[in-house]
Amino acid sequence: MPVMTTPIMSESEIRAAVERELPGVRADLERLVRIPGIAFEGFDHSHVERSAEAVAELLRGCGLDTRIVRSGGQPAVIGTKPAPPGAPTVLMYAHHDVQPVGDLSLWESDPFEPVERDGRLYGRGAADDKAGIMAHVAALRAFGDQLPVGVVLFIEGEEEYGSDSLERLLAEHREEIASDVIVIADSTNWDVGVPALTTSLRGIVNCFVEVRTLDHAVHSGMFGGAVPDALTALVRLLSTLHDDAGDVAVEGLIGREGATVDYPEDRFRAEAGLVEGASLIGTGRITDRLWTKPALAVLGVDAPATGEAPNALVPSAKAKLSVRLAPGDDPERAYDALRAHLEKHAPWGARVTVSFEHDGNPCVIDATGPMFDAARSAFRTAWDGTDPVDIGVGGSIPFIATFQEMFPQAAILVTGVEDPHARAHGPNESLHLGEFARVCLAEALLLARVAEAGHRAG
Repeated sequence: MPVMTTPIMSESEIRAAVERELPGVRADLERLVRIPGIAFEGFDHSHVERSAEAVAELLRGCGLDTRIVRSGGQPAVIGTKPAPPGAPTVLMYAHHDVQPVGDLSLWESDPFEPVERDGRLYGRGAADDKAGIMAHVAALRAFGDQLPVGVVLFIEGEEEYGSDSLERLLAEHREEIASDVIVIADSTNWDVGVPALTTSLRGIVNCFVEVRTLDHAVHSGMFGGAVPDALTALVRLLSTLHDDAGDVAVEGLIGREGATVDYPEDRFRAEAGLVEGASLIGTGRITDRLWTKPALAVLGVDAPATGEAPNALVPSAKAKLSVRLAPGDDPERAYDALRAHLEKHAPWGARVTVSFEHDGNPCVIDATGPMFDAARSAFRTAWDGTDPVDIGVGGSIPFIATFQEMFPQAAILVTGVEDPHARAHGPNESLHLGEFARVCLAEALLLARVAEAGHRAG
């Protein structure tokens, strides 16, 4: 490997540069938050196009060769800048699309008009994941023309909608985005004041189950007591998915213990917003329940609304189920196990139909080696000496497994801008501005230390 010739900025220079850039970074973050780029069906996708254009403008402003790409889905943005002689290349991922806002009445302010309250910036996408984009941009702006590594920024446009075209995009642009290190800024930190590297994520299987007991609705008085209604049958079927302790009761799903840290119950209850008197479900450490065991939730039910329900027995009812899979499980096998359970436990001979929606692989990252050491060092410095924690995440980012498969030699660093109070995907999503400043500093320090580690390896 050639000798690296680009001088690397000192820690004090990087700190000063990041601090200088933060006001502009925040202003551009707010500009992104104002764009309602929702990739879900039924929404105006021109806003996703506007979002991609805004991101492309930001990357061009950092001196990157930038273009908007797509492969049958929503627009992604790729920006590149070649590595100085002897330096590694870092792929920096984030996504510019956001979740739908849901019930507007639950928001304390307009979800697409960013507002600061108590040191947090509120707005849809403020944390997930437009702050991830701006953390990358902040690092690039801090270095300016002294960038010590090559960079590829890959900013996806449909992550919240399932990343349907991502694998095709990665394949089509594989040579262009091949890198030594991949930084995925779409996770969370352990707490406000405590950084984290995410080293495992659960997978996911979503499906629908429909129960039918009648070919048409019938009078509840004339037939009730002998004829089962589908909604009651569905409720009984759903109740078989957990045992009395709340552990998932679907035979064949993988679960294990082994989390290295625990989640204090009082903190967890407060951060989850659990109402007084409600018990936690499942057994074992809370972190095992969240990271290394399966979880199963009923996300929605199709049945008559209470205000419109007639006195009639419902002929059919449908529920949407979501299973979070423990690392090591296989989505296809898990779906087969869930379908077999639902069909086996059909109450009163009801007709049960299970249909697949989507899935995603779990993943485990071996977070050892010089690039992970560089990341931990950068985090420790940015958080004033606080050691980062290796965490699992109960949520799913299925494309990480795709990155692992396509770029097996790359070190994959899963970082994040969120904290346990961010409420990503929910009403009143927010970003802790103090932590965001640390994230921006950590990312800049990370690039410098990756460059140093790459130089030593060469």
